[in-house]
Amino acid sequence: MAGTQTPHKTRVVILKTGSTYPQIRDQFGDFDAWFARALSSHLELTIADVTQAPPPGQPGDWQGIVITGSPAMVSERAAWSETTAAWVRQAVEAGVPLLGVCYGHQLLAHALGGKVDYHPGGRETGTQSVTLFDSAQHDPLFSQLPKQFPAQLTHKQSVIELPPGAVLLGRSTFEPHQAFRVGKNAWGVQFHPEFDEQIMKAYLEVQYPDLETEGLDANALLSSVQPAPEASQLLRLFADWVMMQQH
Repeated sequence: MAGTQTPHKTRVVILKTGSTYPQIRDQFGDFDAWFARALSSHLELTIADVTQAPPPGQPGDWQGIVITGSPAMVSERAAWSETTAAWVRQAVEAGVPLLGVCYGHQLLAHALGGKVDYHPGGRETGTQSVTLFDSAQHDPLFSQLPKQFPAQLTHKQSVIELPPGAVLLGRSTFEPHQAFRVGKNAWGVQFHPEFDEQIMKAYLEVQYPDLETEGLDANALLSSVQPAPEASQLLRLFADWVMMQQH
C-alpha cells in the first residue's frame, strides 16, 4: 500500500571472539550460529569477527550487543581483544544493552576495571548448578529465572575481581562470579546459555584426555550432562529486553 513502510527490525551485533573446536564446528556450527538460533527472530543480527577486524561502527549504532566465548584468554591481552574491550567500555557508557558470555563475560569485567585470570581451582566444565543471590530478584533478566538452575559450563579463566559498581547476581559452587550486571543494561555470565546438552557432551568428549590428566572424572561429567532450559532462556529474555528498550 502506498505510503506504508516495513518496520525496522532491532539491530543486534554478535561480536565473535573465536571459534569452537573444528570437530564440534563441523557437527553443530560455530559460536555465532548457536547464539543466532537462540535469539529472537525479531532481531536483525550481524556477525562481526573481532579477531579479524575491530567491532563495526560505534556502539550506539546498535540496539544490542552480544559477545561470544573464545578459546583465547582475556589475560593474554591480545591486540584485538584490547581493542574490543575499549569498544565494550564505550558501549556500557552509552547504555547499549550488552550480554557477554564466558570470554565475553570476562572481557566485560576486564574492560570496566575488574580482574581476569586463571581460576586457582582449575577448570569448571559440564552441567553445573547456578544459584542466584537476592540481588537477582530486582534484575530485569534474572528476576525471571528460578533461584537455582542447571547451566552448561566450560572455562579455565574467571572473573577474579568484579569491576567497580558491579552487582553480583549468581554463583556456582566452584565459581563465585557466575553472573553480574553493571548499570542498567550490561550483563556478564560465565555459563553458556547458547549450549544445548549435545554441544556440552561434545565439549566433554573433546576435553576427555585433559580432564583425566587434571584429575576430573570425565565419565561422571559426561553422564551428568542434562538439559538447561532456564539458562538458555536468558538469551530470549535479553532479546526481549533489547526490543523493549526501543519503545
